[in-house]
Amino acid sequence: MLIRTKYCGQINKNDLEKEVVINGWLATRRDHGGIIFLDIRDRSGIVQVVFDPAVNKELHENAHKLRNEFVVGIKGKVRKRPEGTENTKISTGEVEIVAQELEVYNEADTPPFMIEDDIDVNEDVRLKYRYLDLRRPKILNNFLIRHKVYEITRNFLNANGFIEVETPFLIKSTPEGARDYLVPSRVNPGKFYALPQSPQTMKQLLMVSGFDRYYQIARCFRDEDLRADRQPEFTQIDLEMSFVDVDQVVGLVEGLVKEIFSKTLNIKFNENFPQMKYKDAMDLYGSDKPDTRFEMKLVNVSDIFVNSNFKVFAGVIHNGGIIKALNFKGAAKILSRKDIDDLVAFAQSNGASGMAWIKFTEKAESPIVKFIDVDNLEKLKQKMNVEKDDIVFFIADKEKAANEILGRVRLHIGEKYKLIDKNKLNFLWVKEFPLLEWSEEEKRFVAMHHPFTSVMDEDIGLLDAAPEKARAKAYDLVLNGVELGGGSIRIHKKDLQKKMFSILKIGEEEAKLKFGFLLEAFQYGAPPHGGFAIGLDRLVMILTKSTSIRDVIAFPKTQRAQCPLTGAPSEVEPRQLKELNIKLDI
Repeated sequence: MLIRTKYCGQINKNDLEKEVVINGWLATRRDHGGIIFLDIRDRSGIVQVVFDPAVNKELHENAHKLRNEFVVGIKGKVRKRPEGTENTKISTGEVEIVAQELEVYNEADTPPFMIEDDIDVNEDVRLKYRYLDLRRPKILNNFLIRHKVYEITRNFLNANGFIEVETPFLIKSTPEGARDYLVPSRVNPGKFYALPQSPQTMKQLLMVSGFDRYYQIARCFRDEDLRADRQPEFTQIDLEMSFVDVDQVVGLVEGLVKEIFSKTLNIKFNENFPQMKYKDAMDLYGSDKPDTRFEMKLVNVSDIFVNSNFKVFAGVIHNGGIIKALNFKGAAKILSRKDIDDLVAFAQSNGASGMAWIKFTEKAESPIVKFIDVDNLEKLKQKMNVEKDDIVFFIADKEKAANEILGRVRLHIGEKYKLIDKNKLNFLWVKEFPLLEWSEEEKRFVAMHHPFTSVMDEDIGLLDAAPEKARAKAYDLVLNGVELGGGSIRIHKKDLQKKMFSILKIGEEEAKLKFGFLLEAFQYGAPPHGGFAIGLDRLVMILTKSTSIRDVIAFPKTQRAQCPLTGAPSEVEPRQLKELNIKLDI
């Protein structure tokens, strides 16, 4: 066997006249007038190898038998490429290896697709042959960056006094949030473990244990519908700290994120990330993860229409709704009437009963202008900063719906009409989320984050008087409209936790059944504590400019939670079900 002395991508002009051994896969073979050129690829890159009959005739003949993806070892001498044949696109482009020895470790069938970047191949095919897809330089580079993120994270947190602790995969089911993946217990018939949606309760127990600062690059599992940025199993940078407040957790996490971007992309952020209250985010952008790379903020114009002759708007306001508007600057120059109708249809597909609009050219044009008097039209122009050729769009609905629908319209406009600077990296902290939200389905309050999230000190009195108005000590980190992660200061006092359970209509017996082990631990001295979790897959997706987290996960599932490579999930043998005391009823 030819034992490697250097990786392919590391060979350069410093190795001239040196003898080297490389191992790898044959990427391409070219026959130029008797001399054969091979590009050999390993995880570090590609290097060109020359088989010259004038140097070794037998070796040259053997090179004729090689095909793409053969696994080879090659020994040879490094020389400078002839002038004019250099390849400036690769790091090894100034040199080549003149082959002296060749060993074929394995032959390969013709792959189902070319092992190169920017191939046009169905994703299911790529995932079925994922081991080949992972050879592509672009995909491989994603995992080199992912590895770097692991390294930076561990170094940063270790330097800040954190202890890395693994928590169990087989835990008690504590359903609050997404659906659990359940694992039947063979030795405890009729009972089940759950795979953790996050290490939430375990890391809180570590705080009770006095570990003070914990972290884990944690695997998490959620049985929910999938999207481009969601998988049934995913990874998060999970951390928890004792004796901290919101600002300390936010500061630590911000430092980690800055370190990651500095050391992977060489991008430095000298200023603190801006912060915004949840209410302001919803009012201005219609989203709790606003994309601030472009303007076009939402504006409440209810005051203009509350007593107007436009009965449609006035009626919505008098029934407890609001009128929200956005100004698409210069839109009259680029939008046809069909384009406007398409935007209205988009709003309707997102739950709007309709979307009114006014186009301002030489005069105001719209089906609704005849219902709006001159004074109100002038007030609208001033409040919306209207200039010639602007179009103002309106949603009239309940506050939550109006914000969310118009927020989606805003993002749709931003994407469709290229208003977003894709080179920007706009970080934003969103804080002071509502502690609770009302579930129409369950007819009760549910925790917006989880039932261990602490209420803001000044809002404790609202838990009795108006729980829907209480704000949480919760915070999310947003990047370009994507939630990178979230966290909160936790409840650590049993009386406040009991109050929270009462509001959530979780009785004493139910609380004991679901969370008894944690509540018992709190009786033995729980410190004030809080934490955060960063979605590592989403973070790496952004760092690598990938369009899906499937491109940064080694062996991902499809949107049907299936693995084309292994065939999972699959049927199992009847004897396995019998051992687990399970009968199928399908």
